[in-house]
Amino acid sequence: MDRTPLAALVVALAAVLTLGGPTATARAADAELARNGGFEAGLDGWSCTAGSGAVVAAPVHGGAQALRATPAGGDNARCTQTVTVRPDSAYTLSGWVRGGYVHLGASGTGTTDVSTWTQSAPDWQRLTTTFRTGPATRAVTVHVHGWYGTGAYHADDLSLTGPGGDPAQVPAAPAGLTAGTPGPTSVPLSWTPVAGATAYHVYRGTARALTVTGTTATVTGLAPATPHTFQVTAVNAAGESPKSAAVTATTAPGPTDPPPGQGLPPHALVGYLHASFANGSGYTRMADVPDSWDVINLAFGEPTSVTSGDIRFSLCPAAECPGVESAADFKAAIKAKQAAGKKVLISIGGQNGQVRLATPAARDTFVASVSRIIDEYGLDGLDIDFEGHSLSLATGDTDFRDPTTPVIVHLISALKTLKAAYGPGFVLTMAPETFFVQLGHQYYGSGPWGGQDPRAGAYLPVIHALRDDLTLLHVQDYNSGPIMGLDGRYHSMGTADFHIAMTDMLLTGFPVAGDASRSFPALRPEQVAIGLPASPHAGNGHTAPAEVRQALDCLTRGVNCGAYRTHGTWPALRGLMTWSVNWDRFGGWEFSKNFDAYGWS
Repeated sequence: MDRTPLAALVVALAAVLTLGGPTATARAADAELARNGGFEAGLDGWSCTAGSGAVVAAPVHGGAQALRATPAGGDNARCTQTVTVRPDSAYTLSGWVRGGYVHLGASGTGTTDVSTWTQSAPDWQRLTTTFRTGPATRAVTVHVHGWYGTGAYHADDLSLTGPGGDPAQVPAAPAGLTAGTPGPTSVPLSWTPVAGATAYHVYRGTARALTVTGTTATVTGLAPATPHTFQVTAVNAAGESPKSAAVTATTAPGPTDPPPGQGLPPHALVGYLHASFANGSGYTRMADVPDSWDVINLAFGEPTSVTSGDIRFSLCPAAECPGVESAADFKAAIKAKQAAGKKVLISIGGQNGQVRLATPAARDTFVASVSRIIDEYGLDGLDIDFEGHSLSLATGDTDFRDPTTPVIVHLISALKTLKAAYGPGFVLTMAPETFFVQLGHQYYGSGPWGGQDPRAGAYLPVIHALRDDLTLLHVQDYNSGPIMGLDGRYHSMGTADFHIAMTDMLLTGFPVAGDASRSFPALRPEQVAIGLPASPHAGNGHTAPAEVRQALDCLTRGVNCGAYRTHGTWPALRGLMTWSVNWDRFGGWEFSKNFDAYGWS
């Protein structure tokens, strides 16, 4: 039995309270700052890279739900939350995890960023770490992530305790909203940044059109020759600002005679005809091209030198191509194809035809020389097949919406000049490799600090600037390395999965270099065809007919997709492109026969 007198206990207790007062006060000021750390409200408050995170009902550490995130390819399934804190204050970060190589940490602390991890947690394991904020720090980002190439991990009951920061204030309405030069179906917008904003909502009329994190946006899918009114709001954790002052812009008139692509069937087959050279596939006369082919691209017009801009085209010499027709017969066959509703284009470039329009003089020479070819042969338009080092981005050219690299700017100008000269019926197509388009989702040019391949994504500014004039984009889904899709996974050529993922990117749009404020907008499905080799001899990445059918089933009907989940279904997908007519003939016309047999409707 304790014999301490009651008075002594009272005195001792008073002393403890007096001496311990500051500690008790500090602890009372600590608060739970992580929002939805138990994931009971789904992913509310959390952002996971590449769609890697999901909420599951089992296993859980506490409550009814937990986070399950799956690393894939170059993505480590990083889930983050930004939390308001106080300067020069102590914080404890903790959480429960399962899986291999799971990391928990905080960045932006203003002192030393922290991270703790476990190599293996077959059952729930608690991770904890502490940090102190810097004298000016008012927000930190907490994160949990796995490791590249490992399996899924789980996290639950994530917690950040410490003094709460000043509550976020609803941002002010954006100012300075202006509209750039509208196209027939798009209007570019810009505005001044708002302090404390983490994102911006763009409204067309009363409907929200899109959300961006930067201070520029391009609203697409608009009706031509129509006034459209726009407003912008600023957003953060505290809410959404009032709307900005409105700005009204009228889209440019649409084509009146005939629009790009008119005259093509709803689903078209595009093929390259080896008209100027021979290879192992043999020469095919223009008159012998079957009616299956709706667009015939003459391969190739090539420059007199890389930088001259002077493009020349002539038929394959008889010594190289026995059986080649005369120029007169070739031109007559072109007219016959056109009378049957076919389009015949000159394709510029190819593997050996490097074209760099580095100067205004080269640009003007390009326009003049291409015009001469089109006029001499009575062609319907132009295909751009710039490969190799024809297109690359200068260091510091980081925004595809406003390119500064001369070879890019001059090419855009040249193509716009040709389009204006020949009118709205001019057919313009492009056949870039995946390196120049979809790779731009991860890497764009040499990057903000240099060191990357400057050709990465280099076609994107050209496509974007000409999207209102572009008849068809048929990216070469062959001769390609693995490319990351919108699912955060790498996809390899020669499979239905590759064509589904690559085409989904074009028809959905994608952030360029991972920057959500610089997203490449979706193309219209009637502007997109899938590029494939006609036979195993034609190029790396040949796709078996059954795989081609699977890709078309998925993209146009939403069935037979396999593991990939598209962001839509596009019955109006224009069709297929192949290298080449000659190689298809060499293979017994298998490619074109399968195209004709496919049930599009």
